[in-house]
Amino acid sequence: MSLTDQQLERYARHIILKEVGGAGQAKLLAARVAVVGAGGLGSPCIQYLAAAGVGHLTVIDDDAVDLSNLQRQVLHGTDDVGRAKTESAADAVAHLNPDVAVTQHRIRLDAANAATLLAGHDVIADGSDSFETRRAVADAALALRIPLVAAAVGPFEGQIATYRGWEADKPCWRCFVGDAADREGATCAEAGVLGALTGVMGAMQALEVIREVVPFGDSLAGRVLLYDALGARVRTVRLPKDPRCPSCGKA
Repeated sequence: MSLTDQQLERYARHIILKEVGGAGQAKLLAARVAVVGAGGLGSPCIQYLAAAGVGHLTVIDDDAVDLSNLQRQVLHGTDDVGRAKTESAADAVAHLNPDVAVTQHRIRLDAANAATLLAGHDVIADGSDSFETRRAVADAALALRIPLVAAAVGPFEGQIATYRGWEADKPCWRCFVGDAADREGATCAEAGVLGALTGVMGAMQALEVIREVVPFGDSLAGRVLLYDALGARVRTVRLPKDPRCPSCGKA
């Protein structure tokens, strides 16, 4: 893929990086990334993927913008209250970067439709708000052999990892989480969340998606990054493959 003069100028700060260069930027422009959730994590993730020139974004979310979202979901504005988050996200991307095409799916991703919605993508970014949805995303990503960059936040803490469980030495999402289920009182509405924290983790998520596309440096596959906003601490811990994992143990 040859870059136009406008693209050479727009992405100049990427192209000058030897780890990315023109070839890496061309990969980004040709990439298809699915983002599950256009909320606190999805908002900054979508913004930075669009700014980076990821050529096609698929945004999957069944929710509408609520006034209480705006404390952290920076992709949307006051005038978007009541609109579908997918529609608001598509408009924001179009305003930010006309190079990026957006496919909208205003639907709740579940085990029945996950494979159909996610097939054909190069990377999946999951910032959904329930274990049921995350499990459906993770199982489909493993079956489709698509790298999954999954992030999650609590009131003052966040975590992010990349999963490529079909590889012999890499864990899948279930190696880490198992059959964990949603706990009562654990939603943002019930427990609260520091708005800027979702920005930190969502931006990290975009960075790891870009890393999987280009690639550069060391992937988070096989590790989990943990961020403690109260203590201003970041640590990365090794995540080994579980040989007894029912999803990827035989890989």
